[in-house]
Amino acid sequence: SHFHPGRWIPAPAQVRELRALVQRLEALLAMHTQEHNRLESASQTVVADIRAHLVYLDEQIVAVRQRIKDHIDRHPDLKNKSELLRSIPGIGPATLASILAYMPDVSLFTSPKQVAAWIGLNPRQHQSGSSVRGRTFLAKTGHATLRKALYMPALVACRSNPLLKAFYERLVAAGKNRKAAVCAVMRKLVHIIFGVLKHQQPFNPNWQAC
Repeated sequence: SHFHPGRWIPAPAQVRELRALVQRLEALLAMHTQEHNRLESASQTVVADIRAHLVYLDEQIVAVRQRIKDHIDRHPDLKNKSELLRSIPGIGPATLASILAYMPDVSLFTSPKQVAAWIGLNPRQHQSGSSVRGRTFLAKTGHATLRKALYMPALVACRSNPLLKAFYERLVAAGKNRKAAVCAVMRKLVHIIFGVLKHQQPFNPNWQAC
């Protein structure tokens, strides 16, 4: 699909503000990881400084997470969407914020397949040499942040969501490698997200995903 609504339809101000907060949280988490890694091999002369910075980063991370929650609660459209998304098993606060911040309005799409293509989750076949079967790769285009945000919920779903666990296990049993099977579960999650937001209805556990 060549449908890229984000190219010409600007996000509303409250979505741009949420995106800035989500990006700030991502930056703080990355800094925290870097400093924590430095601590393992740091000279004693700088250990106290690194630990003080980690304490500061912890405080900032808590504060920005609270600001994200407050921002969503303060805007009726974001709050409504967040309550719908929260009904989907495996969608936690971090994933929810990323979806609200980065996914365009689903009313701009006619199918969940278009959304998956926009995110970059639709597979493509790659022919290698004389190979007949080829190999499947994810498209490089699309939205890396949303792909990253959906990865952990997909892993959780493979273990704990009965519908998606059965779907995942069938793919693996049929010979699909585990990474490709997780990507297929990510696409199923996009279908669920699309349905919940498009129809303004909470997740129905009887939904036939498989």
